[in-house]
Amino acid sequence: MAHKRSGGGLSTAQQAAKFLGVSVLAGVVLAGITLPAAGALGLSAKGTAAGFDDLPGELKQPPLSQASKILDAKGGLIATVYSRDRTVVPITRMSPNILQAIVDIEDARYYEHGALDVKGILRAMSNNASDGNTQGASTLTQQYVKNVFVEEAGDDPDKVAQATQQTVGRKIKEMKYAIQVEKELGKKKILENYLNITFFGEQAYGIEAASERYFSTHAKDLTLDQAALLAGLVQSPSRYDPVNDEQEALTRRNTVLARMAQLKDITAAQAAAAQKAPLGLKVSTPKNGCITAVNGAGFFCDYVRETFLQNAAFGKTKEARAKLWNTGGLTIQTTLDPKAQRSLLKGINKHVYKSDAIASAMTMVQPGTGKVVAMGQSKPYGFGKNETQINYSVNADMGGGGGFANGSTFKPITAAAALEAGYKPTQQYPAPYQMPYPDVTTCGGETIHSTAGTQNEMKSEVGPFRMPEALKRSINTYFVALEHDTGLCPILNVAAKLGISRADGKQMVQGASLTLGTNELSPLTVSAAYAAFANRGVYCTPIVIDSVVTSQGKHLAVPKSLCSRAMSQNTADTLNTMLEGVVDDGTGTAANLEGRPTAGKTGTTDDRLDAWFAGYTPNLAAAVWMGDPNGAGKGGKRLSMVDLTIGPRWYDKVEGATGPAPIWKDAVSGALKGQPVKDFTTVVLNIPDKAEENRTPPPTDPSHPGDDGGKNGGRTGGPVGQPGGVTTMGTTTGAIGGVNAGAAGGTAGGVTVGPGANPADGTTQGPGGGPGGVSFPPIIGPSGTDAEAGQ
Repeated sequence: MAHKRSGGGLSTAQQAAKFLGVSVLAGVVLAGITLPAAGALGLSAKGTAAGFDDLPGELKQPPLSQASKILDAKGGLIATVYSRDRTVVPITRMSPNILQAIVDIEDARYYEHGALDVKGILRAMSNNASDGNTQGASTLTQQYVKNVFVEEAGDDPDKVAQATQQTVGRKIKEMKYAIQVEKELGKKKILENYLNITFFGEQAYGIEAASERYFSTHAKDLTLDQAALLAGLVQSPSRYDPVNDEQEALTRRNTVLARMAQLKDITAAQAAAAQKAPLGLKVSTPKNGCITAVNGAGFFCDYVRETFLQNAAFGKTKEARAKLWNTGGLTIQTTLDPKAQRSLLKGINKHVYKSDAIASAMTMVQPGTGKVVAMGQSKPYGFGKNETQINYSVNADMGGGGGFANGSTFKPITAAAALEAGYKPTQQYPAPYQMPYPDVTTCGGETIHSTAGTQNEMKSEVGPFRMPEALKRSINTYFVALEHDTGLCPILNVAAKLGISRADGKQMVQGASLTLGTNELSPLTVSAAYAAFANRGVYCTPIVIDSVVTSQGKHLAVPKSLCSRAMSQNTADTLNTMLEGVVDDGTGTAANLEGRPTAGKTGTTDDRLDAWFAGYTPNLAAAVWMGDPNGAGKGGKRLSMVDLTIGPRWYDKVEGATGPAPIWKDAVSGALKGQPVKDFTTVVLNIPDKAEENRTPPPTDPSHPGDDGGKNGGRTGGPVGQPGGVTTMGTTTGAIGGVNAGAAGGTAGGVTVGPGANPADGTTQGPGGGPGGVSFPPIIGPSGTDAEAGQ
């Protein structure tokens, strides 16, 4: 085994190998670049090509990997992403100082010789053999070719090793391609390419990135001493790294300056003055990836990345898309509105601190375009304490978690499906404080029976209610009844048209609690669905990328938002009219924007694990979630939002109205500042006035509970000409609503709250031919079992 001498030079064996290598190359040059077969040289087939003339005639020059810039909608920089930090610049944007310095120190005869320097090879061969000091014989053109091999190898360590291995075979390939490159490109272009491809240390590839890294300036502005320092780095970026060893770097810089003076490219006085100058570093920290995103847009940046990597518009395979993302030098303009983003973060951070166990996340979507204009959360993007890389705003397959049960923010979906099915806002149900879940039928035809039930937030919340008031007060028992009559499938169909799917990618769970928001959704999903309400029933898929331009100025096709009608315009207008009422004088008053028509819905889940407010104006839709993110969507133990401090405030209990709604108001009011005030298109709901609504019903005969018009019995109807009762359970065989159904109405069973119930089977028989109402005890199991808090 060869050993180094004590002086650090090469051993005799290594000198011999070096001498042999240079001798062979000299022979190649002197023979006019004509090689016999590899065997005639005594070289292994692994070490060389089969023959010089058998090498491919053209050097593949891959596009240089460059940093990509992610911009907001106004053109501001959000983040820079790269696998190699490089910005390609033309030679006209490089200082003459660096052009001269790099030639003088690396290849002083660059403009005198061809692709290969015969004198240099002979000199290196002579010096290496005589005094033990090694000299390279590579020209700048050959160095450029080697760097092309390295660039082509990418981040594959095996390919990089092959591209840089010290073998005669590799040098022969390098020489042939150097001849080809010099013939095709010429000296000036090769020098430009060389300075753009070369590694200068500290993650900087190319002279522009190096200038910015070490001196926070551009390559065109490099001074003589700065240029000399950077030119000196090329030989060994780690050894001469000025950040880690100033003295070594200073010595190397001064060597370059002395060489420039020796070659008469600068005067002795210029060299002396530059050598006395301090290093003058102004190092900029390498900034790569979404973790460096400004304005708290790390999660938005990450969502842009996931969108790019998963969309076939940017490459046929995920590998191709990843390569383009990491190396493409792209300019990606996004939909992010910097003003909206700042307002979102300000709104969240005012109410929830990053150190809190409870977190909050919010997303804003522009109705009619699907553009995501802001996205953020209380836990910042990062790896440190109270930071996370999980984007709470999006689905799991896009970098999010398992989502969160969205509570009563799902009720407007049920209302929309009911309106589409022909139900009117005047639809009334008894809506008692508590009731059992009715049997429901899945889309697959399976009947689901539950022994559990639901209840309203407060015992005073007892019907009858009609749809607008039930939305305002978030009445669970009303919506369970409406869900039963509307059917699960119509509700799920409307949800699908609104882009609603579970955050974990699983199928929506079908059951009687569907309307109470027991499926885990993401804020982006909810805000995009509510944007369809604002857009008068037209849903647009969310988008985050407006344009992508390559480093060559080519515009790539980007995915567009796909808009489709999810419900009729009249249904949307009716829903908007009712949800405006929720914010005007219902559970959502804390989100009311002064001077702007505002609509929305609160949501709070069982045990107060999650709280929501989803709302919108004609200009903007947004959804806010609050809760303990740990274990969410995974069945883990989570913190109940009861008797705790969040941000600056202590809560005895968190509801959608008290937690998320104020965040929504603060964030959206700032985002919309300066935008025109737009009105909803509203409809007349034809709801009876309170006097009519609360009139005392006539006495009834206890033995004939159906004679009261169906209010206490089934929708069997009362006397001819009077409205029938309201069904919350059982099957409908006549017209829904029972209006003017008469005594012969054929509807089976309504809810019976008062007398007339049969304790044995929970049913009574009305005179209209169908079974009577279903009764239930005053208390239905443990409080909160499968029940949604409703607010």
